[in-house]
Amino acid sequence: MPSKPATKSAIKSVKPARAGRSPLSAPVARFRMRVTNGAEIMIGPGKIALLEAIEETGSITAAAKHLGMSYRRAWLLMDSINHSLKQPAVDTAVGGERGGGTRLTETGRQVIDLYRRIEGNAARATASELKVLMGLLAH
Repeated sequence: MPSKPATKSAIKSVKPARAGRSPLSAPVARFRMRVTNGAEIMIGPGKIALLEAIEETGSITAAAKHLGMSYRRAWLLMDSINHSLKQPAVDTAVGGERGGGTRLTETGRQVIDLYRRIEGNAARATASELKVLMGLLAH
C-alpha cells in the first residue's frame, strides 16, 4: 500500500501565545475537502475517517466507538458512502460462528488514498500562501 501523505499540514509561528491560549498551541491550517451533489456530501472528512477506522478495526461497531459516534450514525454514513460510489467501499459479513465483520473493498482503499493525496497536494500547492496567511494571525 502506498505511504500516506501527512493529513494535517500545519505552518506554525514562533510568536508568543496570547492570553487565554495555551503556549503550546498554534493555529493549524487543515484542508477538509467535500465532494457534494446538491446538499448531499458524497465524500468528506467524516466519511474518510470512518473508512479508515473500519480498515483499522474490521468492525462498524468498533469504528463507531473509535470515532465517538453511534453505531447507527456510522452505519448510515457507510451506507451513504456505498451508494455514492459505482462500487461499494465497504463489504459487510453477517454474524455467524465467528461473528460478522466489515472490510474495505479495493474501491474503499482507493477512495482513502486519493482523498489523502488530494489533501497533501493542496497543502503543498498552497504552502507559501498559507505561510503568509498564518503570519497575519494573532497567536
